[in-house]
Amino acid sequence: MTSTQLSHDRRPGSPRHVAIIMDGNNRWARSRGLSGVRGHRAGVDAVRAVIRRAAERKVETLTLFAFSSENWKRPAAEVSALMELFLMALKREVKKLDDHDIRLSIIGERRGFSATIQQQIQRAESLTRDNQGMHLVIAANYGGRWDIADAARRLAERVESGDLVAADIDEQALAAEISLADEPAVDLCIRTSGEQRLSNFLLWQLAYAEFYFSPLLWPDFDADAFDDALDDFRRRQRRFGMTDEQAEVQGA
Repeated sequence: MTSTQLSHDRRPGSPRHVAIIMDGNNRWARSRGLSGVRGHRAGVDAVRAVIRRAAERKVETLTLFAFSSENWKRPAAEVSALMELFLMALKREVKKLDDHDIRLSIIGERRGFSATIQQQIQRAESLTRDNQGMHLVIAANYGGRWDIADAARRLAERVESGDLVAADIDEQALAAEISLADEPAVDLCIRTSGEQRLSNFLLWQLAYAEFYFSPLLWPDFDADAFDDALDDFRRRQRRFGMTDEQAEVQGA
């Protein structure tokens, strides 16, 4: 048994890193004659359930797409409500994460948020920084294209300063600047609500991920639904460019 298995006790073939596009809050609310804000609040309950189950299933990293860089285009009232929910979650939920030894990180363009939210993000990350359990990553004001462009900009700055030469820029150099560079590669990406697209989420990091599309709207996606996604993942053969026969030998 490897040291990773000893420390995490994951099931054979279970994903180390799961990413989720949480979709369907508004449709869930409309189907019940409720406001979109009520749908987002119900979505918070689903977040809690999935975080709890992911930790129980010994997932090492769980990345949740909470707010995309494109979501600012939504109606002002909805964006304002989303910001209030985000701030409330940062204030109320972080202590629970800390109590369960979960480390929290936020990825995305933070300068788009209010000073109050930026301060709460820093506080939450600082409080949980030394935790050794699951790593919870929240993608907020995040876009995959922004992520890649921002990484390229940092490399360009290093070239400009003389710290790096252009000839040294390769896939590994860019990967080191991308968000989640220190995390295991995403093994499984789940999207709820029946939609089957990436919506500018983790474009670089999902290169070899398996995808699982659930028809459930996000507020209805519970711990059992998360188990179904992980169990489906365990039945798949991941080839990474190899033949079936090579993959079987590699996984033996």
